[in-house]
Amino acid sequence: MIVIHNRNLRNTIRFTIPFIIIPALTIIGSVAFSRKRHIIISLAIAVLSLLLFYAGFEKRSTGTRRMVIVSVMTALCFAGRFIPFLKPISALTIISGIYLGGEAGFLVGSVTAILSNFYFGQGPWTAFQMLAWGLIGMFAGLLADPLKRNRILLLVYGAAAGLAYSFIMDIWTVLWYAEGFKLNLYFSALATAVPYTASYVISNVLFLSLLAKPFGEKLERIRIKYGI
Repeated sequence: MIVIHNRNLRNTIRFTIPFIIIPALTIIGSVAFSRKRHIIISLAIAVLSLLLFYAGFEKRSTGTRRMVIVSVMTALCFAGRFIPFLKPISALTIISGIYLGGEAGFLVGSVTAILSNFYFGQGPWTAFQMLAWGLIGMFAGLLADPLKRNRILLLVYGAAAGLAYSFIMDIWTVLWYAEGFKLNLYFSALATAVPYTASYVISNVLFLSLLAKPFGEKLERIRIKYGI
């Protein structure tokens, strides 16, 4: 288990990887790499997500325990992707971010995308899914305190996360269709994706309503018991 002891280095990693390096890599990879090499970008993002996760803890034992719980949450997200129509992936990623930290939430979301796409199909879109679900988990961690206290705010965040996921994926849609970003095509993509966007919003609100309390109570109990 890697432990990064320098606090300044940890803080730099925790900011630059999710908000600068991975978004830049996702965009550059989609326009500069051929589709046969898309897996290189996805694997690079997975490695960066792990590095981000390692930057989120200070003690080896604590990090090991966190990794075990994150693995369980990732497995649940993976299984949830096989549910037809409404899927709990974003909701479980949000819960992971709130109770295990933003770095853990990012890892759960990004790794779920690449692992499940070995079944659903890898492509340049995988990197965008990793980025979208990762950021949903990351921001959930950053907003953990108010999201824990206010159920309505949690559901609002879930709805916003559904919109954000669709908005990010539609960037890929335009890049794939036009081989470059065009704002008018982006707005058209957003309009045609309304039914899908609605399903993302409904899924997040529904599953957060059902899962946030029972999962949250168990994760909070584990967090306190093992000092995570």
